[in-house]
Amino acid sequence: MTTTAAPPDQHKVAPARLRAGHRSIIAQATRYLGAVAVLVTGVAHIEQYAVDNYSTVPTIGTLFLLNFIVAVVTAVGLIAPLRRLTGRYRDAVRAVFALGGIGLAVLSLAALFVSESSGLFGFVEHGYRMAIVVAIVAEVAAIVFLVAFLFANGTGLREVRGSSR
Repeated sequence: MTTTAAPPDQHKVAPARLRAGHRSIIAQATRYLGAVAVLVTGVAHIEQYAVDNYSTVPTIGTLFLLNFIVAVVTAVGLIAPLRRLTGRYRDAVRAVFALGGIGLAVLSLAALFVSESSGLFGFVEHGYRMAIVVAIVAEVAAIVFLVAFLFANGTGLREVRGSSR
């Protein structure tokens, strides 16, 4: 029996592919989970807007409606098949949507804490009802998942810079 040894470079390439494959799976999973968390944030806000009559609160009602709209657009942007529309800029566009989702979640949390402590546009929130707890959990999850997505996937800037040369 004769055995042939694998070329020395083959052993180095396989772990790199494996790492890239794991990174791709993690990026996709965190992107989808982040999109769901952003959408849950928006649904929590539209529920408060419609069911708990936040629509009647000046400025705050409008912000809750806008939160829902931005959450839906962001979630769709994170899960939509963008290759045909954006080509090689797909990763950069997804990174922008991820940053938008992170920004929405951070601003929503900040606005809640301001409204709890000193009031926001004359509105003061009292206590942590179930809807508020759901929103907080969804917002924190969105931040965690979308930051993890950006670390796993990157920002797509290499492709953008490489194409401009």
